[in-house]
This record gives sequence, C-alpha cells and structure tokens, in this order.
Amino acid sequence: MKICIYGAGAIGGCLAVGLAGVEGVTVSAIARRAHLEAIRDRGLSLDRAGRRETVFVRATEDPGEIGPQDYVIVCLKAHQAWQVADRMTPLLHDDTAVVTCQNGVPWWYFHALGGPFEGRRIHAADPGGRQWREIGPERVIGCAVYPAAEISEPGVIRHVFGDKFALGEPDGTLSDRCRRLSEAIAAAGFQSVAVADIRSEIWLKLWGSVSFNPISTLTRATLDRVGAEPATRQLVRAMMTEAEAIATRLGATFRVDMERRINAVASVGPHRTSMLQDLERGRTLEIDALVTAVRELGQMVGVKTPTIDVVFGLLCQLAAVKGLYPAFPDNVSDPAFGIAREENADRRDGPA
Repeated sequence: MKICIYGAGAIGGCLAVGLAGVEGVTVSAIARRAHLEAIRDRGLSLDRAGRRETVFVRATEDPGEIGPQDYVIVCLKAHQAWQVADRMTPLLHDDTAVVTCQNGVPWWYFHALGGPFEGRRIHAADPGGRQWREIGPERVIGCAVYPAAEISEPGVIRHVFGDKFALGEPDGTLSDRCRRLSEAIAAAGFQSVAVADIRSEIWLKLWGSVSFNPISTLTRATLDRVGAEPATRQLVRAMMTEAEAIATRLGATFRVDMERRINAVASVGPHRTSMLQDLERGRTLEIDALVTAVRELGQMVGVKTPTIDVVFGLLCQLAAVKGLYPAFPDNVSDPAFGIAREENADRRDGPA
C-alpha cells in the first residue's frame, strides 16, 4: 500500500510517523521549507504519550518525484488544499483515493448525496470548482480528524490530544478501500473507524470548530476559558444552534448533545485553537471552510445565521487588518462575502 501524506505538518506528521511503522505500507510526504529540510536531515519525529518516535520517509516538495499512490491523504488547511489541487496530478492513477482531512465543510459535500442539491458546488469551500475539476469527487474518502497536534520545531510533531480518525465514502457505502485505510491507520496507533454517514461526523467536528475557533481568535482565549466563561459559552451555544439547524436541514444527525460537545472541547484545557495559532504566527486564517461555507449552506437551505454572521464579520475585519485574509468586502450581505477568490491565491500559505 503506497500512501502519500500531502502536508506533513501537525496532523500529517502524526499519520506519517505512525503509518511508516505499519507492515506493507510505504509512506512518502510532501512538505516544504525548514520542515522539509529537517525531515530529510534528521527524520520525522513524533512526541506522543511521553516518548519520541523518529522515522525516515521519502520527503519532497515536488509530487512529481514520488509518482502514483494508492492513497493521497491531504492534511493541509482547506485554503492550502485548494491552492495545490492541480499539483496532485502526478500522485494519481485510475484508482487513487484522495482522503480529505480538512476541517470545515468539504468541497465534495453534495457529491453522491442525492436530493435537490446533488452535485452542487460550494463556492466558499472550492472557489471556481478547482478541486472538483482537478481531483474529482469520485476519488474522495471523507475524514473527520479529532486529534490535535503542533509542530514544536522543524521535523518534530507534538501530539496534544485525541486519536480518532473517522473515514467514510460520500455515497455512504462501506467500501474495501475505506476499510483497508482504516485498518492501516488503526495499526499506526490511532483509533480509526469507517462510517456510513461521514457527513454527520464532519458536522460533529465542525460544530465545535465554527464556534470555538472564531471566538478564541477574537478573544485570544484558550478552549477551557471559552467553554467556562458564561458569556462566551452562551455565544458558542448560539452559533452551534444555528449550525445544527443547517445540518439537520441537510439530513445530518448529531450523536451527542450540545452541552456534552461543548464540555468535551472545553475539557481539552488551555489549548489554543488552530485558528488562534495561525493568527499569532501571521498565517492566513482558515475562515472560508469553517465559517463562510456554513453561512453559504444556511442561505441554500433557508436557515438564518445572525450570530454566526456577526462573529464572521468581526473575524474578517480582524484578519483583513492583520493582512491574513483578502480585503474586507463592502457588502456583508453578499452570499460570497469573505470568500477568498482565486486571484488572491498568491497570498495563501502552501504545504505545511
């Protein structure tokens, strides 16, 4: 089994180290800059459960050096994955599966879903349909990523919490390709399940991301404080209520209730969300997949999102002032408001 980790940063690095130790799996990685050089020189290290594991994998910035793979696991931020979609071509053969590990609403959401929105493109998740065109939704295995990790220094990943990767086919089948990958990830030391309803898993993760990420970024508060302070906890509830209404209209279900989900996120402790970390490091904020796309879906199904809209406006203003998002638009009621269009691609970050 040949697996390429496209974006061997925090989450991708965790997977690369784990999968490199699985019998019958050959791992390669796409990385760049100092992180790439460190992987080449000293290997890729993962600090997890009080111990460090180091592996040596083939690493490059050029997918053409690796060749066709059985699985390409894309571990970039959503806007980064959109930017490099056309660069994945050398990694693909007729049966290559592309696993989308991005937070937020996935670009393939309406592929094989059925119903009135079948085949609908989500502009905020895939401006111009680049991923739909270059990758093709038929290749996709969806993934809801629950672990949190960070690059503590070039070539070194620190696992923070969580170990679950939920995988699923957009059409709801429990395919052999999904089962094989799930077994490999489990053998790598993570919890992995293949599910029939991957969209509900994605919404469960997004439920927290659409609320905790923006609020933490605006307030600079860690997860425990956002969940514990009455005012911010109430704001989380309001945003989650709006997101739940959208998800339910689209047929998704939630296997835990709202309070339990909030408590689970807050119990992580003094952890900074990925969006807050990006703000602190001067990186483009992952607003579109986490927030803009939820607003776009709300407009599609007729669910109003007044609380999400206000938080979204504040977040875009902050990011625009910091130069971490395209220029702040004039018309905040525009369905495409805040969407980073293709002409802004040169301002986006590349592989981790």
